Amino acid sequence: MRTPFALAAISGLLHCTVLAQTVPAPNKLEPIVVSATRTASRVDQLVADVTVLSRSDIEKSEGRTLVELLSQQPGIQFSSNGGLGKSASLFIRGLEARHTLLLIDGVRVSSATLGTPSLDNLPMEIIDRIEIVRGPMSALYGSNAMGGVIQIFTRSGRAGLHPNASVMAGSNAYGKLSGGVAYGHEGLDIAVQLQRTVTGGFSTTNDTAQFGNYNPDKDGFRQTGGSLNLGLQLAKNWRLEALAISSSGNSAFDDGAKVDSRAKLSNGLQSLRLQGQMTQSWLSKLSASKSVDKYDTLSSASQFTQLGAIETDQTQLSWENTIDTPIGTALALLERLEQKVSRPGDAFSVSDRSINGIGLGLNGSSGDHSWQASLRMDDNSQFGKQNTGALGWGYTLTSTLRLGASYGTSFTAPSFNQLYYPGFGNPTLLPEDGKHAELSLRWKQGAQSLKAALFDNRYRNFISSGPAPSNTPRARSEGISLAYEISLQTVKLSASLDHVNPHNATDGVATSGNLLPRRAKDSFKLQGDWELGKLNLGASLNSFSHRFDDAANKYKLAGYATLDLRSDWEFSPAWSMNARLNNVADKHYETARGFNQPGREFYLGLRYEPQ
Repeated sequence: MRTPFALAAISGLLHCTVLAQTVPAPNKLEPIVVSATRTASRVDQLVADVTVLSRSDIEKSEGRTLVELLSQQPGIQFSSNGGLGKSASLFIRGLEARHTLLLIDGVRVSSATLGTPSLDNLPMEIIDRIEIVRGPMSALYGSNAMGGVIQIFTRSGRAGLHPNASVMAGSNAYGKLSGGVAYGHEGLDIAVQLQRTVTGGFSTTNDTAQFGNYNPDKDGFRQTGGSLNLGLQLAKNWRLEALAISSSGNSAFDDGAKVDSRAKLSNGLQSLRLQGQMTQSWLSKLSASKSVDKYDTLSSASQFTQLGAIETDQTQLSWENTIDTPIGTALALLERLEQKVSRPGDAFSVSDRSINGIGLGLNGSSGDHSWQASLRMDDNSQFGKQNTGALGWGYTLTSTLRLGASYGTSFTAPSFNQLYYPGFGNPTLLPEDGKHAELSLRWKQGAQSLKAALFDNRYRNFISSGPAPSNTPRARSEGISLAYEISLQTVKLSASLDHVNPHNATDGVATSGNLLPRRAKDSFKLQGDWELGKLNLGASLNSFSHRFDDAANKYKLAGYATLDLRSDWEFSPAWSMNARLNNVADKHYETARGFNQPGREFYLGLRYEPQ
C-alpha cells in the first residue's frame, strides 16, 4: 500500500524530528468546544472523542475537497464519485453517511431526500474552524447523529479591521479567488467572505462504471459562494447574531455517453440568534433558521434521470438554556424542525414532516471524576416518539492518564427517497435505532499525547442501499482507534491507526458477516509539519486497506495510499505563498466502483492576511 515516495517522506519526517530541538513546544490552552455537550467545554474534560480543525488546518488542504479533509482525521473514511462538486459520502467509525449530522453554526444542513449532510457545495474559505464529535449524539441532536456530529463555524467579526484575500491556480485548469473582511467596533461586528472556484476537472468515470455511465469527457465544476456574519451587542449581557450563506455550483457528471450531463447545486442558510444572561448562572439562547439544499439536473444522458430540481427546505426553531448548578452545567432545550421536499414531476406521496424535540443534559466534574449525561425525546409526525439517552464518565488515573467510558442510544429516520421515490422507495420502512458503547484511555505528558478508543456500535432496522430498500434486522460496527501527537519546538507529527469492522450482523442470511459497502477495515494516517523560520514544510500520508462496493462483497476495490506535500512561505508580515503537490505518486484508486479520483495535482497560491 505504501509507495517508495511515501516511505521516503515518512523517513524524512522522522529524520527531521530527530534533528529538531527536543524542547517541547510551549503549553497551549485546550480548545473550547460546544458540539459535544451543546455547552462550552474544554476538550480535555470531555468523555467524547473530539477533534478541532483550525483555519490553518483547512488551508493546508488546498486542492482537496471538504470530505477529503475530514477523512484525513482519525476514525473517518470517505467515498466519492469524482472530485470537486461531485457527490461524496462520509463514514465515521464505519457507520453510514446518513448517520452523520452536519451543523453550520448550529443549523442543520442536509438533504432530506437523500438523508445525508450537504458537504459537496460548501465554500472552504468561509470556514473558520470545524469540530468533529465521534459517537452517538442523538440524545442531544435527534435523528441522523448516530455516528457523530460535524459542526462548521463560519468566519465572524472581531475588534479592528482585518481584510484577507487569496488567489490559487493549479492542475486541471483550476483557479480560485477569494476575499473578505472582518470588522468590529463598539458592540458591532461583521464578517464578509466571498469565493469563486473553477476547475476543468477530469473524467469522473472509467470503463468499469456500471449501468452504461462511462463517458471519457472532462467533468468540471464552477462555484460562487459567500457568507455574511453580523453581531450586535444589545445590552451588557445580550447579543444578537445573524448569518447568511449562499453557494451556487455548476457540476458536470457522467451518466452515459454523448451528453454533457450537468447539474446546478444550490445551498443557502439564514439564521438569527438572540442570547444573553437571564441571571448570573442562567444563559438563554433563542434561534430561528432556514436552510435549503437544491440539486437541479440540467442535462442527462440517462433515460432514467428526470430533469429538474430536487429540493429540501428545513426550518428550525430552538430555545436552549444552560444553568450552572452545584453538580455541573445543566442544559434544557426545546426544538422544532420542519422539513419540506419537492421533486420534478409528480410529488412524493408525503412531502413534509415535522419533528418536535425536548432535551436535558448535564456536564460536570469533581476531583478526578467527570460526567456527561443527556436525554431527549423527539416526536416525528411520520414515526411518532423516539427516546434516546447517553451517559459518559471520565476518571483521572494519574496526572498523565485518563480513563473514559460511555454508552448511548440513537436513531435515524428514513429519508424521503428511501420511503417514497417512485419505483425505488419503500413506505413501510422503520427508523434505525442504535446502541453504542465506548471505552477510552488518554495519555498526555509534555509535548506528547496518545488516545485509544475501543467502540462497539450495534443497530437494528438497518436500511439497505439500492432500489426497494428494506430494514435489515441487525448491523454492527466495532473497532479500535489509536491517535498519537507530538509537538516539538519546530516539528509537529500526528499519526492514527484505525481498525473497524462494519458488517451485516443478521444471522441466517447470505450477506451475514459481509463488510458494509465502501468502507475499509484498516486505515493509517500520518501528518507532519516542520517550521523553518518563515518557511513551513509539511506532508500527509493517507492509506486504506481494500473495501467492497457491494453488499454481497463480490466487487473488490483495492487498497491505496496517497501522499500530499505542502509548503508555506511567509515572505512578509501580511503576505504568504503556498504550494501543494497532492497524490505525489499519481496513484490510481477508486472509493466507488467505476469512479475516478484525482491523480497528481499541483497548486500554487498567494494569500494576503495582515495579523
